Amino acid sequence: MTHARFNTRPMAGAASFNNLLENFFAPVSSVYSERSVANGRTLVPVNVRETEAGYALDVVAPGYQKEDFSISLQDKVLTVSAEVKREDSAKTEKLLRHEYKFASFKRSFTIDENIDATAVSAQYVQGVLTLNLPKRAEVKPSVKQIEIQ
Repeated sequence: MTHARFNTRPMAGAASFNNLLENFFAPVSSVYSERSVANGRTLVPVNVRETEAGYALDVVAPGYQKEDFSISLQDKVLTVSAEVKREDSAKTEKLLRHEYKFASFKRSFTIDENIDATAVSAQYVQGVLTLNLPKRAEVKPSVKQIEIQ
């Protein structure tokens, strides 16, 4: 039996080859980042948790300000969006590599009838926008005891 040795890193020292591969896969590399692009829109990751009191949506959106977000609730559709309102400052330095940017995004969620839409709240802490969606209190029919006369 012949032993075959494979070189898993051909041209490991060649920086130009690595840059060529990075540039070739650049459109696909956004799949592996926190923000991916679908149909020209930036998608931000969202975690949905159920608590005893209701549900919590955690929207991971670092780098934004509270004023950048817009949250609306209409016809059982909760829409979270952020629009970047920053203007580019005067460029005094030559940018050699630009790997991150802030883009606008919009996500919509259909909420259940069990959610109390009047008590939805939101807070933005350390790059995570948390929306608290409390459950409606169940109204149990009261039992009336009738006395026999």
